[in-house]
Amino acid sequence: MASQDAVTNLHEAAARESPWNGGVSPFAVGSKKLGMWLFIVSDAITFGALLIAYSYVRVGTLTWPRPFETPSIANATVMTAVLLTSSVTMVLAVRAAKLGARSHVVGWLLATMLGGITFDVLHLREWLGLIEEGVRLFKNPWGTPLFGATFFGLTGLHMTHVTIGVVYLGIIAIGSSRSKFTEEDVEVSGLYWHFVDLVWMFIFPLVYLMSAKFA
Repeated sequence: MASQDAVTNLHEAAARESPWNGGVSPFAVGSKKLGMWLFIVSDAITFGALLIAYSYVRVGTLTWPRPFETPSIANATVMTAVLLTSSVTMVLAVRAAKLGARSHVVGWLLATMLGGITFDVLHLREWLGLIEEGVRLFKNPWGTPLFGATFFGLTGLHMTHVTIGVVYLGIIAIGSSRSKFTEEDVEVSGLYWHFVDLVWMFIFPLVYLMSAKFA
């Protein structure tokens, strides 16, 4: 009987120490952070499927256009540098949040938002240039009509994520300035932003460098 009580006490102690006990921090992770990780995993599956499909179509099509000459590659490289820089400012925003420096949090978030807006402007300028050259969703002047649909679809989805991220960070910045958001809120927004930047690291070589035309 005594041994049975001891086993029961051990089970109760283990339950009390377990990070998953029906509270707000399953697996010792805040519910907001866990929710963002689940979203990132699901979104990564979506982007992964699109990137694999793009690569398959690109490699399997002999008449795939190569419209990206040196100016376009330079523009895409600048876009990449802007996103990488915005990841650095996002890291600094999270660090400032952990240190309790509210004004610095807002400042670094605004800098990150500026990087996202700059990326969107450069991307839209590139889109307008391609549209002016005759690229449409289902036709273009160089080769297979699949190019326009895959290019605008993949880069458009990513640009939508960047735009949503800018709005998201703006909300976090306003809330942080009014002490309505915690360190965890800033960190969760950083997870989203870093994911968006990581996706671009796959799009840049697959979409641009594989279709580059170097004279």
